Amino acid sequence: MQQSSPGAAPTTAVPTTTPSAHHDGSALYVPEGTPGLGDTVPVRVRVPRGAGVRDVWLRTVRDGEPRMSPARLDRSDEHEDWYVADVLVHNPQTGYRFFLDAPGADGTSGYRWLNGRGTWDRDVPDAADFRLTVHDPAPSWMADGVVYQVFPDRFARSGASGRRDLPGWAVPAAWDDEPHGGGPDVGTQYYGGDLAGIEERLDHLVALGVSTLYTTPVFPGRSNHRYDASTFDHVDPLLGGDEAYASLVRAAHARGLRVMGDLTTNHTGVGHEWFSRALADPGAPERDFYYWTDGDPGYVGWLEHASLPKLSYGSAELAARMIDGPGSVVGRYLREPFGIDGWRIDVANMTGRYGAEDRTLDVARTLRSTMAAINPDAALVAEHFHDATGDLAGDGWHANMNYSAFTRPVWTWLSPAGSSVPYLGLPVRTPRRGGRSVVETMRDFDAVHPWRVTASQWNMLGSHDTPRLRSIVGSRELVEVAATLLLTYPGTPVVFAGDEVGLTGLNGEHARATMPWDEPERWDIATFDLYRSLIGVRRASSALRSGGLRWVHVDDDALVYLRETPDERVLVAVARDAWPGVRLHPAVVGAAREAEHLHGGLDLSVHDGAWRLGSDGPAVGVWRLR
Repeated sequence: MQQSSPGAAPTTAVPTTTPSAHHDGSALYVPEGTPGLGDTVPVRVRVPRGAGVRDVWLRTVRDGEPRMSPARLDRSDEHEDWYVADVLVHNPQTGYRFFLDAPGADGTSGYRWLNGRGTWDRDVPDAADFRLTVHDPAPSWMADGVVYQVFPDRFARSGASGRRDLPGWAVPAAWDDEPHGGGPDVGTQYYGGDLAGIEERLDHLVALGVSTLYTTPVFPGRSNHRYDASTFDHVDPLLGGDEAYASLVRAAHARGLRVMGDLTTNHTGVGHEWFSRALADPGAPERDFYYWTDGDPGYVGWLEHASLPKLSYGSAELAARMIDGPGSVVGRYLREPFGIDGWRIDVANMTGRYGAEDRTLDVARTLRSTMAAINPDAALVAEHFHDATGDLAGDGWHANMNYSAFTRPVWTWLSPAGSSVPYLGLPVRTPRRGGRSVVETMRDFDAVHPWRVTASQWNMLGSHDTPRLRSIVGSRELVEVAATLLLTYPGTPVVFAGDEVGLTGLNGEHARATMPWDEPERWDIATFDLYRSLIGVRRASSALRSGGLRWVHVDDDALVYLRETPDERVLVAVARDAWPGVRLHPAVVGAAREAEHLHGGLDLSVHDGAWRLGSDGPAVGVWRLR
């Protein structure tokens, strides 16, 4: 077991971390479990002794009106005071923050607010208040594990793949052909990966250490991505059909893996059987499934794409067929013979929204109710590329694909200056920003959701819709920095198949490269070992899976934070470049006497009781404080 090294005495040039008041929704501060209406929940806050705080009060909002109540001093040591206050859960979602009575330097009256974005010496709006919710959290297996995303056409071919008749839309490609990043055939370039091929390679997932297989859609369509479904009644024969899907799920379950499906509740393909009936017969019930207009093409398409007519949940019949009840599309694939473990919902942010209509949250609640009745442990994840404020109250989507609070800020921190990689839907290349900007962005977006949502968010370094991580950061060393963030940050880590072997790609289509099973020159074994090691560290640490998040030090080129449960504390440091290093304040170290090295090459030295992080970079370090 590697311990922290004795090291040299810290120099006065090295800064020391500054502790601040802290609270989050993890078990160290809020009791585990789901409260009910009328329950009183004790919440704790830690305040450094040097912060000049005389008293702490709790501010809640009940029925729209703020209330103030004093907090009680719970315990103290030489570095910190811990306070406890009681929150009455009077509303389904109850917001609260802490009032810190802190006189000014001249002794005059002064105060600070502590909310999810940090400590403020001015008044702040309620948007970032901490939140208690009466809604059950996501199933624990989400944050406890790691998701592995597969784009079926590009993962693996079985022996049966080459014997299938191809539809007219398919443009055949050799397995080692480079995917086109643009042009008319980006959606039709066909490689022939199938479900049996995925099943044959499940041992790769087991070896990597992931726990959940998530595949993009398996329904028939007129494209390689299949987000333009022509039916939801059966699995695409090009992938092997219903039996191949059922077999894949059985084989995954036998290995202890869960399986998540992917569904487009927002639209169908123009070739969908429902849309064909709606066009053929204005009196057909399917006519009410879509939005119709007077202009060309006569109906509403998703983002004005005529190939993807948008669904209207003003139709009760559509809801019954798609999302409501065990016989719906959502319900059917959760049951035998398939028995998948949950759904990722494509463009969930747009589902049910059009013009003056906004049924998105009703759709989410119906989806969740249907799923819970069949499998209470099923997971429901939304796709949402931007600000999901208001969509994640906890009673609908369990979590979101966390582009805003994780993917985007991490990219901007690790992207080199002058990057040529497009930046997620904006008309610029990926910018380079300092660590302070990155952490402020993360906190801004995390703070508007209940902690239990943040603790389950799908964090990603890339997906089938984005450039590849290796193309963004440019080096294996920075891939390690990014992967360490991914595997140690609160939430559910998601790995896009191929990132673990160093695949590259400059946009979403170009990134959909095939897995190089028989091409060792395209397989970066060192990167695979890196991912496997970090996943193993996460699996062995309750703090990394379910602990709170306390920022310890933020430098333009380095980020340091603690993940903590009542029983474990893990220190994480990641540096994108050389930096001054930092000494850890005694309030950060607490009662720890040593640090067990878990991963990385960054130095943590101890000299005469002073703990110092080294100044190397790019470099990472993960330690268990004991």
